[in-house]
Amino acid sequence: MEKMASAETAAEHERILREIESTDTNCIGPTLRSVYDGQEHGLFMDKLEGRIRNHDREIEKMCNHHFQGFVDSITELLKVRGEAQKLKCQVTETNQKLQNDGKELLTSMDELRQCRLQQRNIATTIDKLTHCLPVLEMYSKLQEQMRAKRYYPALRTLEQLEGSCLPQAGSYRFCAIMAENIPRLRTHIRDVSMSDLKDFLESIRKHSDKIGETAMKQAQVQIARDNAVTSQQQSVSGRRIQKEVCSGTEVDRNGSNPFSEKDSGILDVEDEEENEIPGAQDLVDFSPVYRCLHIYTVLGARDTFENYYRKQRRKQARLVLQPHSSMHETLEGYRHYFNQIVGFFVVEDHILHTTQGLVNRAYVEELWELALSKTIAALRTHSSYCTDPDLILDLKNLIVLFADTLQGYGFPVNQLFDMLLEMRDQYGEILLKKWNQSFRQILDQDNYSPIPVASPEEYQRIAGQFPFQDPELDKMPFPKKLPFSEFVSKVYSQLKEFIYACLKYSEDLHLSSTEIDDMIRKSTNLLLTRTLSHCLQYAIKKKNVGLAELVQIIINTTHLEQSCHYLEEFISNITNVPPDTINATKLYGTSTFKDARHAAEEEIYTNLNQKIDQFLQLADYDWMAAQGGGQASDYLSDLIAFLCSTFAVFTHLPGKVAQTACMSACKHLSTSLLQLLLEADVRQVSMGALQQFNVDVKECEMMPCPGRSNETKTLKLIINELLDLFTQWDWSTYLADYGRPTCKYLRVNPHTALALIEKMKDTSRKNNMFAQFRKNERDKQKLIDTVVKQLRNLIATNQA
Repeated sequence: MEKMASAETAAEHERILREIESTDTNCIGPTLRSVYDGQEHGLFMDKLEGRIRNHDREIEKMCNHHFQGFVDSITELLKVRGEAQKLKCQVTETNQKLQNDGKELLTSMDELRQCRLQQRNIATTIDKLTHCLPVLEMYSKLQEQMRAKRYYPALRTLEQLEGSCLPQAGSYRFCAIMAENIPRLRTHIRDVSMSDLKDFLESIRKHSDKIGETAMKQAQVQIARDNAVTSQQQSVSGRRIQKEVCSGTEVDRNGSNPFSEKDSGILDVEDEEENEIPGAQDLVDFSPVYRCLHIYTVLGARDTFENYYRKQRRKQARLVLQPHSSMHETLEGYRHYFNQIVGFFVVEDHILHTTQGLVNRAYVEELWELALSKTIAALRTHSSYCTDPDLILDLKNLIVLFADTLQGYGFPVNQLFDMLLEMRDQYGEILLKKWNQSFRQILDQDNYSPIPVASPEEYQRIAGQFPFQDPELDKMPFPKKLPFSEFVSKVYSQLKEFIYACLKYSEDLHLSSTEIDDMIRKSTNLLLTRTLSHCLQYAIKKKNVGLAELVQIIINTTHLEQSCHYLEEFISNITNVPPDTINATKLYGTSTFKDARHAAEEEIYTNLNQKIDQFLQLADYDWMAAQGGGQASDYLSDLIAFLCSTFAVFTHLPGKVAQTACMSACKHLSTSLLQLLLEADVRQVSMGALQQFNVDVKECEMMPCPGRSNETKTLKLIINELLDLFTQWDWSTYLADYGRPTCKYLRVNPHTALALIEKMKDTSRKNNMFAQFRKNERDKQKLIDTVVKQLRNLIATNQA
């Protein structure tokens, strides 16, 4: 066992030694630690000593083997040292010579190097400058364009500078500065162009009036040229109309002719053939709009620009469409308003046709719809304040020119013409008011007397004013009198003037001749049936109008009625529409004058009745008279004399006016006499009073009256039968025959008879009307009581 252990130890020590020999000294520590950790430390040291001695012997053997070669090498090395020293001196001398000789070369080489470096730098500089010079030139050009305010070319230059020149130039400081300035320059160009646009918008807002005025002048010139061509084609009909116009009233010839020059238009255009009127593009510089549009398009902000432009123009449109509060006072106010609107849309139309998409047709149409609605509303409001027909007519002409001008630019204007047709009614109302004053003035100033004519010239003058034909009057020598008063010719002239005024308004409204004719006829009918009719009624109903004046009014209205067909022909001549056209409106003049004549007749009857009442107020009967007189009362004689003289005047009236007046007067007289007899103030009536009353009634029957006298008597039978019943005391016949068609006292009402007989009773029982028959007083009173009782029974029976 001990032998085996010693063998293992020896092997281990051998391994450790080999590891020490082959291992780096830095890693020998763990190996040595394993030696000291064991128990055979001394044995290992012995082995290590032995191994060292072996290596020393091997080293010694190696040195002994190479010693002679080493000695030989040292000897040769010593020999070489001398030669090397010589070589060193030679090299040093050669180097010194070379250094001396190379200094000039080095100087030349250094100069050559510097030249080559400069050449390279120059070439590089030229190359860089070749790329930089376009940038600098472009930037210089940009600065010049900016100073010259040529912003759109400047923006194009900026694009070229940023897109191609700066990238090619390289990253230089000045390029960086330029690149930094480009956004600021773009912003500056955008702001400046926007400022120019604002100035442009402000300018066109201020000059819209002038632009519109110019556009309307252009339209008027074109319309005048078209009308000149049309008038040449219608010269024949024009001469016929002119002849008809000249045959009108003197007032017509002096300035009311609807075809006169002053009615050809609102604006006066002088030398239209020689002076060319400038257009909107000649009055306004649109370059700021185009420039700003191009700039914003290049900047990629076209939508922003379009929205801004449209928004600002909408605001301006609202300002333009806001009328001045006093616009209705003068025509100039309306003219200024229309000029601004026309100027606005002329500019928009020019922008529409000269730019691509800045404004489109839908946008312009939207603005026009807004303008049309607000304009029509403003015109309706302001025109309603107008009371001057001349101003309304001038306004109509101005609106027509306004509509024709905008229609020439393609805007629909039908609503304006519809509004003019609405204004026609207002114009007609104003005319009616004006003619109402004219008619009243004519009627108030008329003397209601036949017109005296002293010479043929005067007769022809009146005949020219009023279509009057009377062959019998023509045969009479001068001086003579026309049957009518002056208001007939004046009213007829005013009717023609009114027709002219209506015709003036209907011109240029694009209406057909039939429509114009219908409008004039309807307006004339309103004048006849409303205005003239009311004026005639006013003249008839006014206070203090006499019977002679009423008679003259009847004569006048008769002649005016006969002239109605001349008015029909007059309207047909100026409208070129035959009077027998289907659905043509007929004039109501005949009915108007008939109504006025009937009103005058009724007023005559009323006046006569009032006169009769005035005479009856003078009646002074002694209702207790014992016996009636043999003559009629004084008041009644005066009344009959008045009626006879009045009826004599009525003989000149047409128809049955005189006969009707007589019948009406007699009927009213009969009724009034009966009321006088039955009035409450008359408490008692004697038989003598009834006899006197009967004498007065008989006197009335003797009054001469136009027409058949039996008709007059028929009207008096009511009171005659009553008086006959009482004076003859024929009660038995009355009571027996009452209700029969053949009754003698058919028209005597039992109530009336009862009321009158009640007045015959002796109410005082002291002084009876039959006092002279005192012996029969009681019998008479019984008889009266019996009649009263029978009448009451009769009345009760009829009522049942």
